Amino acid sequence: MTSAANWRVERDAEDIVWLWADRQGSSANVLGSAELTELDGHLTRIRASRPRGVVVLSAKKSGFIAGADIKEFTALSGEESGYRLIHAGQQVLEQLESLPCPTVAALHGFALGGGLELALACRYRVAVGDERLSLGLPEVQLGIHPGFGGTVRSVRLIGVRAAMEMMLTGKPVRAEKALRLGLVDRLVGESELKAAARAILLEAPDPHRPSLGERLLSWPLVRSLVQHSIIAQVADKARPEHYPAPYAIIDLWSRFGAHGEAAFEAEARSIAHLFTTETARNLIRVFLLQDRLKGLGGKTPTPLERVHVIGAGVMGGDIAAWAALRGCTVTLQDRESALIEPALERARTLFGKRLRDPQKAAAAAARLSGDVEGTALGQADVVIEAIFENLEAKRALFTAIEPRLKPGALLATNTSSIVLEALAPALLRPERLLGLHFFNPVAQMPLIEIVHTGSTDEQALRDAIAFARRLDKLPLPCRSAPGFIVNRVLMPYLQEAMLAAQEGVPLEAIDATAERFGMPLGPVELADVVGLDVLEHVGEIVARELGRPLPDLTRLREHIALGQLGRKSGAGFYPWREGKAVKAEAAQAPHDLTDRLILVLLNECVACLREGIAEDADLIDAAVIFGTGFAPFRGGPLAYARSRGVTAVVERLGELAVRYGERFQPDSGWSLVAGCASAA
Repeated sequence: MTSAANWRVERDAEDIVWLWADRQGSSANVLGSAELTELDGHLTRIRASRPRGVVVLSAKKSGFIAGADIKEFTALSGEESGYRLIHAGQQVLEQLESLPCPTVAALHGFALGGGLELALACRYRVAVGDERLSLGLPEVQLGIHPGFGGTVRSVRLIGVRAAMEMMLTGKPVRAEKALRLGLVDRLVGESELKAAARAILLEAPDPHRPSLGERLLSWPLVRSLVQHSIIAQVADKARPEHYPAPYAIIDLWSRFGAHGEAAFEAEARSIAHLFTTETARNLIRVFLLQDRLKGLGGKTPTPLERVHVIGAGVMGGDIAAWAALRGCTVTLQDRESALIEPALERARTLFGKRLRDPQKAAAAAARLSGDVEGTALGQADVVIEAIFENLEAKRALFTAIEPRLKPGALLATNTSSIVLEALAPALLRPERLLGLHFFNPVAQMPLIEIVHTGSTDEQALRDAIAFARRLDKLPLPCRSAPGFIVNRVLMPYLQEAMLAAQEGVPLEAIDATAERFGMPLGPVELADVVGLDVLEHVGEIVARELGRPLPDLTRLREHIALGQLGRKSGAGFYPWREGKAVKAEAAQAPHDLTDRLILVLLNECVACLREGIAEDADLIDAAVIFGTGFAPFRGGPLAYARSRGVTAVVERLGELAVRYGERFQPDSGWSLVAGCASAA
């Protein structure tokens, strides 16, 4: 056996070489320059020694290879350096593909990005067919596309339609689908992986190829027709000026049909260009911000397995369902069973959709039960209050339940706007109270704001962060303050949309303006989704606590008076049909509407930074990206401000203040943004 820093090589009695990926000092394998250079040397020696076959596999328990080393992308100085990096990687995988013996990738867990591209360069792929298997080409989520031959080899192996779905969505493929597509040749149990790899090498069957019909789609006369269809599908979800990578993927295939050396060269040149785009830089920044939040989850001496949620409304019920889905034993309390049953029914629907296996869905449902009397309260590791947004009601509840908690239990509130200091007088141990602010819909929104005060118990804070990671959510620690971060910065954005509507700007024009900027939903539609009554109530609390005048939102109150509360009532600013807003064609919007909507949000982010509500500017950006869906390709609100120019943004705010009022007056903390460099 020979070994180096990142790979181990074994040669067995049957003359099969076992090439183990084992990155030094890491729990997961990635393909950086060092790993690829080392692999190249091994392959050169393997080629010269002419073994019977080669198996590439991982020594890590976590999975095969997670992808390329993204941090290397951030150090590139321009297109030419990007091209050299990618071209070198392509040459290594070309050497693997051209070995004069059968090759097989033996996969378990994940094989993503460059990791899957390496597997595609092998003649065969066998995989452990359990629920952990995740095979994907997610590069589009970083504003780039596969660069180590993936745009070519994926189409050659599974056909253009399946390959395009993988590359354009970035979504991973699970075990059974991977086998059905031909992405893997065999699925086996974990203990059988090495035997299956050996068997397929010795059998040496014909490699998988897509069907004749799939191959015909890549013929020159057919490609242009298929290209237009794919572009139309992508255009519904991503604008080319915001997200150029999907269009580059389609263009590469339409020009070369996944054939010839020119296809690889064009892939390398294309990704090298994408590296230099603002979209890629910002999406990589967002990825690193996400990694930072994931890394906050430390260890806790308390096993956070038993969860008790009080309040079976939409938020409470969905928090309980998500905790059960993630393996916790959960009890859900409300005044009567009739209030709990709708939440349990929604939970059963969630389990069926997410788990797909009836047995696993039934097991998740068994972990969630109603508890009208609160009998499980004293055994819970985590207790979450999720009743209606009323200070006195919450205080009364805490007074009643605190004596029944077991020692060390984490006590949390899901309040969306009430500061912890206002709740503290109800508690004997206020230092154990935290905010766990989930976002609606719980199953889709990745963020939890972990709200704390200067006197919060440190172990309780660690427990709360660990619990968020236990739920596979992103924890964002923030200081207790009105609206915390996300709701505080959303309020002026949503209220500005309401004011524009009152001035006569068409609702559809307001939403279209925000969507053109890159927001996932326009602010008017978002207000309907949140609930107009909720928007009014939270806005009043935040304004009162900050000592600000509440804007004159007459039109909002008129809808509320009529019972038109948004999506939940079937009508709000828009009528709603089957869960979708019914909109007319978007009319022309005033030229300054984009700045009115976005800069008022940026200004509030600066206020949060100045007040120290989060540790730094990157965490403010992370909160707004993952809590509101703020245009990811812009890197976050404060990153966008730096890109646009802080001086220019402040001057523009001053102009808007003269025209529209004091609410646009630049915050005094803008100098902090000008002076901070992103750590992501």
